[in-house]
Amino acid sequence: MADKITVTGENTLSNSFVGDTIQVCVVTRDMQRTLDGYVKLGMGPWRIYTFGPDTCTELTYRGKPERFSMRLALANSGNMLWEIIQPLDGPSIYKEFLEAHGEGIHHVATNCSNLPWDEREKEFARRGARKIQSGLWKGKVPWAYYETEGLTTTTFETFIIPADWPLPEPEAWFPAKPPG
Repeated sequence: MADKITVTGENTLSNSFVGDTIQVCVVTRDMQRTLDGYVKLGMGPWRIYTFGPDTCTELTYRGKPERFSMRLALANSGNMLWEIIQPLDGPSIYKEFLEAHGEGIHHVATNCSNLPWDEREKEFARRGARKIQSGLWKGKVPWAYYETEGLTTTTFETFIIPADWPLPEPEAWFPAKPPG
């Protein structure tokens, strides 16, 4: 396949599609310990949410509907969104990762060159990357992970947060809610 791909620009190939990296995610067994470490490095404040059947619909795991939950924290550092995930209940790719690799960087999320959702899904499938976990947060934000670890040594995620949709108030802030 590589012989059919051409360089089309300083940062593009003829088959470019993943677009900008918009998030880096770390999976942990202990959210509090991990948050403490990131705050010591000057990253935060962190918004903390629980994702699961109460906040997400259309949950899938390995191609089948499934019930699972995780606690996650989000913080920006420059133009990058950082995420920390601690798996809670049910089977998940996060638990698989912890068992296979231990704690650490689990996935990167890309904007897929801002393609519409259906086109993103089709393009990952066309490239042989099977969807391995997905859901719809608060009826507004679709998210999906693709089995790209064999190709790239990491998992790729994509999601779309509508431009006119502010993040909901988190369950908690760490170390504290920002002023204002």
